Amino acid sequence: MISVEHVTKTYAKSKTRAVDDLTMQTVDGEIFGFIGPNGAGKTTTIKMLVGILRPDSGSITINGLDFTHSPIELKAMLGYVPDSPEVYDRLSGLEYLNFIGDIYRVPAQKRRENIEKYLAMFELEKAAGEVIRSYSHGMKQKLVLASTLMHEPRLWILDEPLTGLDPRSARLLKEEMKAHCKKGNTVFFSTHVLEVAEHLCDRIGIIDNGRLIASGTLEELRFKAQSQASLESIFFKLTEDDEGGE
Repeated sequence: MISVEHVTKTYAKSKTRAVDDLTMQTVDGEIFGFIGPNGAGKTTTIKMLVGILRPDSGSITINGLDFTHSPIELKAMLGYVPDSPEVYDRLSGLEYLNFIGDIYRVPAQKRRENIEKYLAMFELEKAAGEVIRSYSHGMKQKLVLASTLMHEPRLWILDEPLTGLDPRSARLLKEEMKAHCKKGNTVFFSTHVLEVAEHLCDRIGIIDNGRLIASGTLEELRFKAQSQASLESIFFKLTEDDEGGE
C-alpha cells in the first residue's frame, strides 16, 4: 500500500538529513511497526507519509497515488494520529467528532454508530458533552483516536498512538488494529514500546540517523542481527552497530 523510494528530507538551517535516502514498502493486510531512537527520523517520515511535509527528493505513493496529484483522495483514504494530540479545545468532545465527521462526509447512520462505538471503547461517554480544554492528556489522545478511526480509513498512520492511554484502552486499540488488518487494510505505526512492536507487528522497520537500517519480520531481523534474542536486544545491537559504522 505504501511505497517510499529514495526519500530525503533536510530541515532549513540544518546540514544533517532528518531522512536520508529512505526506501521501504508496506503491503495490504499488515501491521508495520516503525521504530528507532529519538531523533532518528520517525516523525519526519510520518509527516511526509500524510502530506504535512514534502520530501526534498524521492517519491512517496499510497495505492499508486501521491500528494502532488491526488491530495484529497489520499487524505480521505488515511487516518492520522500525530505524536501529540492537537484539537479545538473550545469545542465539546461530541462537537469535535461531528466536526471531523463533516470534514470526511461520514453518513449520518455510520457517524452515529462509530461515535457511539469509540466513545464507549475509550470510556468517553460521560465526557463527550464537556469542553475539550477540561480533558486530560490521555482523554485528548482517546478523542483524537476516535476522530481518526470514525470515517473507517483503509490506512491508519499512527505516531506513538499508545502514549497516554490506560492499559484497557491500549489493549482495545491493539485489538482494533488487528481487526482492521484482517479486513485487508494496513496499519503503519511508530512506537517506543518494543515489546508491543514485537508481539503486534507483522513486519518492523528500524530507522536510525534518518536511514532504514533493517526491515522485515522478527525472524528476518533476528537473521540480520545473527541473534535469536528479543526485539529489544536486536534493536540495540543493530543501532549500536550502525553508530559504530559511521
